[in-house]
Amino acid sequence: MVLRPTSQPNTLACPALIPTTQAVSQVFEAQALEAIRESPPVSTSISEHFAGLADPRKSGMVAHKLLDMIMITVCAVICGANNWVEVVTYGQSKQAWLKQFLELPHGIASHDTFARVFALLSAEGFQACFAQWMQSVFERSEGEIIAIDGKRLRHSYDSANSKAAIHMVSAWAQANHVVLGQVKTDDKSNEITAIPKLLDLLDIRGCIVTIDAMGCQKAIAAKINAGGGDYVLSLKGNHSQLHQDVMDYFSYAERCQFKDIAHDYYETLDSGHGRVEVRRYWTIANLEWLEHKEAWAGLTVIGKVQSERHSQDQVSLENRYYLLSLENDAKQFARAARGHWGIENTLHWSLDVTFREDDSRIRQGEAAENFAVVRHLALSLLKQERTAKVGLAAKRFKAALDTDYLLKVLRVQ
Repeated sequence: MVLRPTSQPNTLACPALIPTTQAVSQVFEAQALEAIRESPPVSTSISEHFAGLADPRKSGMVAHKLLDMIMITVCAVICGANNWVEVVTYGQSKQAWLKQFLELPHGIASHDTFARVFALLSAEGFQACFAQWMQSVFERSEGEIIAIDGKRLRHSYDSANSKAAIHMVSAWAQANHVVLGQVKTDDKSNEITAIPKLLDLLDIRGCIVTIDAMGCQKAIAAKINAGGGDYVLSLKGNHSQLHQDVMDYFSYAERCQFKDIAHDYYETLDSGHGRVEVRRYWTIANLEWLEHKEAWAGLTVIGKVQSERHSQDQVSLENRYYLLSLENDAKQFARAARGHWGIENTLHWSLDVTFREDDSRIRQGEAAENFAVVRHLALSLLKQERTAKVGLAAKRFKAALDTDYLLKVLRVQ
């Protein structure tokens, strides 16, 4: 983030959230200058990615600049705000500090103004800007796992206007712990229609995309393959015959002890909280028997995961099956299959527990979707800040108390 004097045009007068490769020569205040000297090089600013976002208000009737309102909301949510009243309370409390790098020609807008603007703001456009911003931050490595999964915002329904609760589908970079993008499922639709739209926002070259059974579709496999990525797709009853065929072939392979079958095997053992779990992973590359194999673009391997859980005197066994476009490498398959649960255990859990997403009653217009994007942005920035060895809730509290630390979260330091 680069802080600039407020005499600059608006497209330059907001903080840049991404580090740039160019050396920073001037900043508005000495404190920010010292912070930037210690910061990693950065590449683009938030103004580059959000400046083209159309302001939904009528020209000539705008008292509060859109980029100012976006930046106040981002900072407020990082610091613990979970609704518009709290966003405005934060803005008013930090107005003098914000004034150093935002224009704020008429001070801090009311919570009604924030709610109205974000309700009118194009959610699709806002999501696209966010995805572009995250793609510029994301240092993609070969074999990077991108987990795609959906989450319902439980209290985003509006019964008075017959509006169902919003269901968002997100892409989570497992190694980097950042949200790369998200889209809302269409009304009266499901994740099958949303996932292709989300993939359009992402650069998946060289990455492994993991999706649960809802996204196990030929068209989605083809889109991942065409985008230069690989896939690990969970296979369940929505493809009943294919699921049964894969189960039967693994049963046959186990009976003959995989004789003359190109396969690989990997096993892990985990223990904790009074439970021991053994996970066994198999991959098979013999697919000549598979009917309509060619309909699945890039399909090379089928996989099986067996989870054996020991808890007190009870033992449970669960088998799961997958379609893969990977090499016949059970360890790589294990990394992808296990990594997929990071989106549940890290992203969704944090949104519910730390950001209280399921309790949010922001419903008007596009506001629920747009506020969800801000939560994802805040969570990603907080996850990337690693100098404070505390949890997300403590990081939000620290950012609220210490503007120097907030600058670190915003990637100034």
